[in-house]
Amino acid sequence: MPMISRRTFTALALAGTAAGMLSGGASAADKINVGIIPSLTSHSPSIIAEAKGYFAEKDLEIEFVSFQSAQPMAVAIASGDVDFGMTAISGGLISLADKGVIKVIGGALQETPDIEGQKILVSKAAFDDGVKTPADLEGRSFGITSTGSSFHYMAHKIANGEGFPRSAISLKPLQKVPAVIASLQTGQIDAWSIVPSIAGNLTAGGDVIEIGKISDYIDNYQVTTVFTSAANTQEKPDLVERFLAGLSKGMADYNAALVDKSMSEDETAEIVAAIHEYIYADQPLEKAGPRIRAGAMRMSPGAALNLASVEDQLEWFKSEGLVPEGVTMDKLVDPGFVETR
Repeated sequence: MPMISRRTFTALALAGTAAGMLSGGASAADKINVGIIPSLTSHSPSIIAEAKGYFAEKDLEIEFVSFQSAQPMAVAIASGDVDFGMTAISGGLISLADKGVIKVIGGALQETPDIEGQKILVSKAAFDDGVKTPADLEGRSFGITSTGSSFHYMAHKIANGEGFPRSAISLKPLQKVPAVIASLQTGQIDAWSIVPSIAGNLTAGGDVIEIGKISDYIDNYQVTTVFTSAANTQEKPDLVERFLAGLSKGMADYNAALVDKSMSEDETAEIVAAIHEYIYADQPLEKAGPRIRAGAMRMSPGAALNLASVEDQLEWFKSEGLVPEGVTMDKLVDPGFVETR
């Protein structure tokens, strides 16, 4: 049954106190910076929310800040240069949470049984050399952006599932998603795993082959989460509530347009055009549009957070010695803003 969280209660109280003060004139919108990665369509909900005025409705003025991977975004949030981010959990994010400066506050991209999820890919050279299934990845190279990234986590979950040592996959840190793509296409690395919107484009060219799916190795994977500074959760809970409210409407539109396809074509085209302002913006819309539409994965309704999946990721980081052993879920997650499961 829906409940009012302590954060919502605080926000309502503040709103009530301020009502009289604001009656004499409108207040200025809060200006916030939101981190995005321009090569990943999973950042689309915040873009949709900005374009359709959902953030403006919550008195928020948004500026997007681009990053090439998840870890630098976490550092920027810790420093206060960025207010909110929405990426995969990284070792850097967890370490910053352990220091008390960052909190996960919601869920975003998720693996669900009804929608095709992340694909396991190999180069054509590796495929021709006998890598036909994920079990054949033993002794092969696997592209990641950085140690402790979601790609690192997925590689090890594949190894666990196939019963060979994690060390039998040779991890190749390449820092940026475009660099991983180029290395896979040219056969410099053997394998990678990525969301279907990117995977489909790669396999269409013939240089990359799909050999499996991540959902066979990770149950109900919470692929990305929403996070902010601990200072925001403690000192500005109303700001956090308003951001999540706007973002949740953007997530709902993303699901309706690109996952469930329940929107009209005209509405969907408008959403795709808005996304293209920031995602694949270096390509013309006629080329980028099909990539944005293809292989969309579901966003967590209402930014709900799968705590079990987050905890599994945290325990993996600990098992690899990538984060302090003393990090707890209480340090990493503030569950007071969204529904959790």
